[in-house]
Amino acid sequence: MDERIERALNRDDTIDITTIGRQSGRPQRVEIWFMRVNGRTYITGTPGLRDWYANLLAQPRFTFHLKQSLRADLPAHARPILDVDERRQILSAPVMAWYHSQVDSIEDLVVGSPLVEVTFEG
Repeated sequence: MDERIERALNRDDTIDITTIGRQSGRPQRVEIWFMRVNGRTYITGTPGLRDWYANLLAQPRFTFHLKQSLRADLPAHARPILDVDERRQILSAPVMAWYHSQVDSIEDLVVGSPLVEVTFEG
């Protein structure tokens, strides 16, 4: 991966993602945060239903738009994290502290939050 992109992934936290609407079939762009845990890239949210997550479950290919320290449109693939132990390990990471503050316990995140690992194509 390009060194500038790697630096942005390690420094930035706000991106846009463009998913394909599971019902409409049209591109849907939304601003969202991403987190890096142990060198891997994740997108999550507080517990609840999210259109972006439902779209990624239906069509895991999407575009990850860097827009803070660098502008780049990166083709990507989302892998839903469904294993409870893997979810707990990722969502317990210190970088997820803001999400911890939004719920009564980390278990609320483990049970109810959308969570995908992002891999970049090419």
